[in-house]
Amino acid sequence: MNSGVIRSIKDLVIYVEFDDALPGVNELLQVSVADDKLAPLLVSSLQDGVAVCLNVRADRRLQKGMEVKSSGQSVTIPTGEELIGRVVDALGEPIDGQPAIGPDVPRRSIFSLPPRSTDFTPRASEILETGIKAIDFFTPFVKGRKIGIIGGAGVGKTVLTMELINNIAKTGAGLAFFAGIGERIREGHELYQTLKDNDLLKNTCMFFGQMDQNPVQRSLIGLSAVTLAEYFRDEHGKDILFFADNMYRYVQAKNEVSTILSQIPAEGGYEPTVFSDIKTLQDRLSSNEKGSITAVQTIYVPADDLSDPAVQMIQHELDSVIVLSRSVAEQGIRPAVDLIRTSSSLLSPDVVGERHYMLSVRVQALLQKHESLKGIIAIIGENELSPVDRSDYGKAKKLIEYFSQNLFVMESLNGVKGDFIKRDDMLKGVEEIIV
Repeated sequence: MNSGVIRSIKDLVIYVEFDDALPGVNELLQVSVADDKLAPLLVSSLQDGVAVCLNVRADRRLQKGMEVKSSGQSVTIPTGEELIGRVVDALGEPIDGQPAIGPDVPRRSIFSLPPRSTDFTPRASEILETGIKAIDFFTPFVKGRKIGIIGGAGVGKTVLTMELINNIAKTGAGLAFFAGIGERIREGHELYQTLKDNDLLKNTCMFFGQMDQNPVQRSLIGLSAVTLAEYFRDEHGKDILFFADNMYRYVQAKNEVSTILSQIPAEGGYEPTVFSDIKTLQDRLSSNEKGSITAVQTIYVPADDLSDPAVQMIQHELDSVIVLSRSVAEQGIRPAVDLIRTSSSLLSPDVVGERHYMLSVRVQALLQKHESLKGIIAIIGENELSPVDRSDYGKAKKLIEYFSQNLFVMESLNGVKGDFIKRDDMLKGVEEIIV
């Protein structure tokens, strides 16, 4: 086993000098700190006989001169049914207070390469009902595809994600995964309790690297969750529902790691590898002939700026984009979906059928007209519009109200029972308004 010595420490960055062969990038090194406990170090890069490593656990007991040993492997997580119903961290260690996962459980490296584009398997478009009118109508939830929920702070991204988990995971269709990336600890605890109370943990695997964790763990948690999802897809032929909250925090964590490594930033102040970081993770959320991964990702928008480079890069990887708006939320509409800026490449006759597609065209035309008439009405009033414009404006207002909905996950807070609207009933409701 190859060994080295810690030569310097700079916050989470550890410089380890090796006399013999250097370890590989992404290899896990180990330092014995106390009581036979090992502090893991992740090799980030190699420079002139020195391995630049990241202190994964942020262990402050590391000191200059300590011996470092190579483990001969990368970061691995346990795989198998033992992980179902459990909450683990980026290294696959339980954080739910339950018994440890046995050492005999097979493990898999989290640094797998995404499949080649030629390996992607086209799958028939199978629509999953979410029971949420705005999503089922404007961004159909198609098996094996990616949906993004985009919005600023406090507009309801996590609440909408929890509603989707509640409505879809409880059908028992496939296995649900949740990757908590850099979000509030309270939200993770509430989600865990909600799933437990509704007996949904038996079909769920949870990975948490929340705000209290250092950026190294937050940057790895998404990769760990995807690795286990790939295992169940490939080895067990499972259809996976993969929820990630929040994908922007993944970029943020990678950016923090890049900063402590003194890397020169790229556009917008992000890490120079921001594009490849996003692309590698997104390409692994794919389907093949064995199973599918349907991904729902929340994306925080800094300062409500949708043109932010990182937000744009993530958005380009998605099939559907649900935009949550602060102005809509201020009107008391829940979920606060911006119906005009919400879009989907899957809203086509081939996927949703001719009836749904034609309705969507008419609805979007009415909503666009409503937006253009608002300025005129503010000046001259609604009564001064032509009969046709007044009729269309009234229909658009009814549609906006119709797509508002009570959510199940909010029942305990507002005392109002949630609604699950079947897709056919939703289409009938739209037809009644616009006819």
